[in-house]
Amino acid sequence: MPKLTLFYDGHCPLCVREMRHLTRLDRAQNMQLVDIQRDDFSEHWPQVNKAEASSILLAIQDNGEWLRGLDVTHRAWQLVGKGYWIAPLRWPVIRLLADQVYLWFARNRYRISGWLTGQQRCEACAINGCDITDKKQGK
Repeated sequence: MPKLTLFYDGHCPLCVREMRHLTRLDRAQNMQLVDIQRDDFSEHWPQVNKAEASSILLAIQDNGEWLRGLDVTHRAWQLVGKGYWIAPLRWPVIRLLADQVYLWFARNRYRISGWLTGQQRCEACAINGCDITDKKQGK
């Protein structure tokens, strides 16, 4: 069982870019990354509200605890040994501002992707030529 199951938007070029980076660094395979845009997402993950997962990054830890937003990002980067990159965003005073900026980013991620990558949306971005979920499950 993975230590963290992270639900990401496979239509967002920036989200997919981050998942590719995490996948390369996750040598211990501590994470399962699940694209919420897959046709069979709701069938395999009925407990996850797709609308909520589309509005804010969601993950569930192996102990059953749900994480949201930058808490997900911090935990994911911790699992690949790079949590210190994100740690300041979880410090008490900075956390309040960082969470507000994250929510703005999440609402505008397609537009921001367009500015930064030249592509607002992917039809179905792939990680290393296959869906991350398939790769982690050995398919």
